[in-house]
Amino acid sequence: MPDTEDIKTFTLSARRVDEHGSLAHTKEADIVLDTSVDGRVDAANPVELLLASLSACMLKGIERHSPAMPFAYSSAAISLTARRPALEARVTEIDYVLTVDTTESDSKLELLHKNLLKFGTIYNTLAPGTTITGRIQRGAN
Repeated sequence: MPDTEDIKTFTLSARRVDEHGSLAHTKEADIVLDTSVDGRVDAANPVELLLASLSACMLKGIERHSPAMPFAYSSAAISLTARRPALEARVTEIDYVLTVDTTESDSKLELLHKNLLKFGTIYNTLAPGTTITGRIQRGAN
């Protein structure tokens, strides 16, 4: 068991605003949550927030790993799709396409992808119980 000094702690609080939604707060950021039974188009629902967490994990991983490799890029974007059986309360599959605008070699692009999967906190939290498939591709420079 690691020392408590080696443990990072993250906090977030959320509250119901009304029957149409809720509000989460962390650090200096507020996030509007779709907690309406009917759904709403101006807020993310729980599954979309899960996808946002995975996308943030991968994009932050690029920021973290690119200086150490080194890996030069001008931009990165990710598109994700989640699937859940209609009668089950769980996400069973997530597919993604990660697009990185870079002139680096294909082998460095693949190494970056391997690092994202190996060291991604959210990816490694989800992967044991969810089939995650995806690819990295080169974007326009």
